[in-house]
Amino acid sequence: MFALNTRIMILDDMAMMRKVVSKTLRDIGFTDIQDGVDGNQGWDILSNSSPPIQLVISDWNMPNCTGLDLLKKVRADAKFSKLPFLLLTAESEAHQVSLAVTSGVTNYVIKPFTAETLKEKLEQAHKKVTPK
Repeated sequence: MFALNTRIMILDDMAMMRKVVSKTLRDIGFTDIQDGVDGNQGWDILSNSSPPIQLVISDWNMPNCTGLDLLKKVRADAKFSKLPFLLLTAESEAHQVSLAVTSGVTNYVIKPFTAETLKEKLEQAHKKVTPK
């Protein structure tokens, strides 16, 4: 599992969903949580955050810059290309999951989700990004 002091950024255009994800993460024990409303704000936070963001949990469907668009931008930038990135979305059709995977998503969480599901997805993501 990621260290509980991991710097996490939550992106979702719905304030209630940001609060739900934040509360779930705090219930797990995480303490350093930032949030934003879309991929553009997320990119600004990523680019200017010190200490750096260490994990992104982003909604897919947001105005201005979607989570998928941000993921592609993150993967194209050498500074962030290995950053753990979870897409949190109601999109669950096979072609959408496939698109997220080919774009480099670390893991995928389908809404609605439980705290246990989010924790499991975080554990899976940690295993993917941790050197063996």
